Amino acid sequence: MKMSAPSLLPLFRSQLQGDLLALVLLHPDRSWTLTSLAGELGASHTAVLRETDRLVGAEILSEERVGRTRVITARTDTVLYRPLCDLLLVTYGPMPRLSALLSGLDGIDEAYIYGSWAARYSGVPGPIPADVDVLVIGRPDPDELFDLADRASRELHRDVNVHRVTPEAWASPSDEPFLTSVRERPLARLQLRKENGE
Repeated sequence: MKMSAPSLLPLFRSQLQGDLLALVLLHPDRSWTLTSLAGELGASHTAVLRETDRLVGAEILSEERVGRTRVITARTDTVLYRPLCDLLLVTYGPMPRLSALLSGLDGIDEAYIYGSWAARYSGVPGPIPADVDVLVIGRPDPDELFDLADRASRELHRDVNVHRVTPEAWASPSDEPFLTSVRERPLARLQLRKENGE
């Protein structure tokens, strides 16, 4: 099966490569096993192994053996690291950064990126998105959510617009134009975790 270049940044060989680089390089303080990367990225162990081998060989990622386990980390000591991070932050960055930021906020059940960024992420061709639209389902503190959106806008170098809906409104069928529009278009689900890692 021929893989096509991802719409977010056609310089990468695949969506998986872009997601993998963003996950590891934008979290330089973390280490990953191949199993944890596969689970986080929703990809097969074999596909993650192939991409990781390429990126370790190119000295973009590093690996250490702990027993029989391969532990993968970002190579932060190369000339490529900073410019590649900048490029990843404005293209693939919304998924890992918004997942991390929203995970620290109480009262959120689910969160999705919608709109043009989600469309590019799912492979719909088009121009680079000028902003990132986020749907938060739950009852987080509105002021904290506003502050989080402001911080995310600064980190991602583009406007981050957050729209909040209650779990009841999201779960029930509705003719409300906004929810109908969001449900009919691509959504990119953010991986929210509790602070204790659950």
